[in-house]
Amino acid sequence: MFEPIEIAVQRLDNAGDLPLPSYETSGSAGMDIRAAEATTIAAGQRGLIGTGFAFAIPQGYEVQVRPRSGLALKKGISVLNSPGTIDSDYRGEIKVIIANLGDDDLAVERGDRIAQIIVAPVQRGILTEVDSLDETERGAGGFGSTGV
Repeated sequence: MFEPIEIAVQRLDNAGDLPLPSYETSGSAGMDIRAAEATTIAAGQRGLIGTGFAFAIPQGYEVQVRPRSGLALKKGISVLNSPGTIDSDYRGEIKVIIANLGDDDLAVERGDRIAQIIVAPVQRGILTEVDSLDETERGAGGFGSTGV
């Protein structure tokens, strides 16, 4: 079992009576997050949608914003910059960059579930500049070099 972390959530004026982001099932990895505004995103376009909430994420964690699979399959909707990262020191409104890759305009109503958020630990790295890197079988091959 895992130990959940507490994240302080501020309800902004535009959140009104929207529910807090929540897990829809006991096995859900992500919490669904809703639109705090109505808008239309034309086919082939993108838009920024506010959620009405701000978070105080504990240091050592991030919140990732990801697409919802049903919207992706049924309507061609994705989240740009996916997964989007909400850093532990950000205190502004959580907003979602929605891309409409579908053939029809997307009407977003206030309260619609538009994305999911995942709480994840962050591991920081220390970069050390060197003159050369160790050799591997793959080497510098990338972008399909190991097969289709």
